[in-house]
Amino acid sequence: MALKRSSSMKTQLVDAIQLQEVELEEEINTLSSNNTPAEAAEAKAQTEPKCYTVEEAVETIGFGRFHILLFVIMGSANIVEALEIMLLAVVSPEIRCEWRLEDWQVALVSTMVFLGFMVFGVLCGYVADKYGRWKVVFGGFIWASYFSLLTSFSPSYGWFIFLRCMVGCGVAGTSQGFVLKTEFIPAKYRAFLLPLASIFWMLGSMLIIILGMTVVPTMGWRWMIRFSIIPSIILIGLFMFIPESARFQVSAGNIQGAMSTLNWIAKMNGATLPEGELREPEVTERGNAVTLISPAFRRTSLLLWYSWFVASFSYYGSVLSSSELLEKNLLCMTDADPEHQIKHNQEEALCYCIPFNMADYQTLLISCLGEVALIPLNIGLLNIFGRKPSMVILLVLSAIFFMLVNICTTMFGFTVLLFLLRSVVSMNFNAVYIYTAEVLMSKSVILALSPFATACVICAVGVAFLPIETRGRALLQDA
Repeated sequence: MALKRSSSMKTQLVDAIQLQEVELEEEINTLSSNNTPAEAAEAKAQTEPKCYTVEEAVETIGFGRFHILLFVIMGSANIVEALEIMLLAVVSPEIRCEWRLEDWQVALVSTMVFLGFMVFGVLCGYVADKYGRWKVVFGGFIWASYFSLLTSFSPSYGWFIFLRCMVGCGVAGTSQGFVLKTEFIPAKYRAFLLPLASIFWMLGSMLIIILGMTVVPTMGWRWMIRFSIIPSIILIGLFMFIPESARFQVSAGNIQGAMSTLNWIAKMNGATLPEGELREPEVTERGNAVTLISPAFRRTSLLLWYSWFVASFSYYGSVLSSSELLEKNLLCMTDADPEHQIKHNQEEALCYCIPFNMADYQTLLISCLGEVALIPLNIGLLNIFGRKPSMVILLVLSAIFFMLVNICTTMFGFTVLLFLLRSVVSMNFNAVYIYTAEVLMSKSVILALSPFATACVICAVGVAFLPIETRGRALLQDA
């Protein structure tokens, strides 16, 4: 009897639950038929669990202590990049002297660094999409530091260019830090914070020049390189405080990891996450490069590739060419001292060995300040006129200042022109960075960074079709 009574009670309980469910459904249907579509949708939404995306969480958390920490540590990654790239401008006269190099051999050093960056830029983008941004950036720091240290022990020119190529591969990994940083910054702060990252690049540029001024004359270029990896070693330790991208964790299906990251950030900022649960579909295929040439992205991709090529070409051209002009005294100076009145050409390339003097270092040092002096103007352009008009304005200004460098002027005048040129080409770099990140970053890292590699490949193919080789040839003259 007890068993029958228990079974009867269970049957009644199930019937009651089913009746409540039917009544609730009828109530919702009644509301839907009597209310407007908007009211019906709102009533239905109230019965469903609330959810939010990573982007909504980032915007809700806002800007706070975590972002200051992120800005300082990840911004410092630009110091490492600048040290390794700008080192070429300082060390070129030294290796020319030590190994009696011709001009094309000195230029090949820069080519090998960017070759490593090009090849590993694509690979690092793919790995970052598949295994995470944090791992790639951390590995890039270690790789670049290790091979940079080995560079200081190079026994020959051949070993030097090979090891610098390996350094370029590591720098490609550290450049993923821009992606990691961008994915944590709320949209309305990007146009302010990302240009400010130029401060760290400037600090790296100035640091390598200061090392050149102080270490090279007394201890040599090899010790300069050894001292230059100290920031990398420090940054490897600090990088432990930066979490993996929550956006990547969600796309990889690691919702729990993303929630842990977002909760930690919210706690640091004294904020709370949106109401509900984090819910985004898992991305099964990340980093498909075919998307770049799909009808939706084809025009954007082509124009961005070319924009990246021009931004890179103009920036590094302004840096490395200024070093070459100062080293070989090719400037048209109206107040040149006796030492700088001597012009050096290709025929004398193996016969002279003139390292930078203090005035040359000072000129390079002052020009580095140009990369941050006009940051307020850069931020104003981006926020008032937008990304596209800013890039147009800055490209035109870059062309004007490149031409003005050719005029005869005093050393002070050249320094001012170089200062302004470095300012506008740096601002253009920032504008292209931000535009590319905001257009392609939502798809994948490899899509956002592939313009680096693709522009290099396109340029390499074009150079292969140049009609003549100029090695060993005299300069062409008008008839």
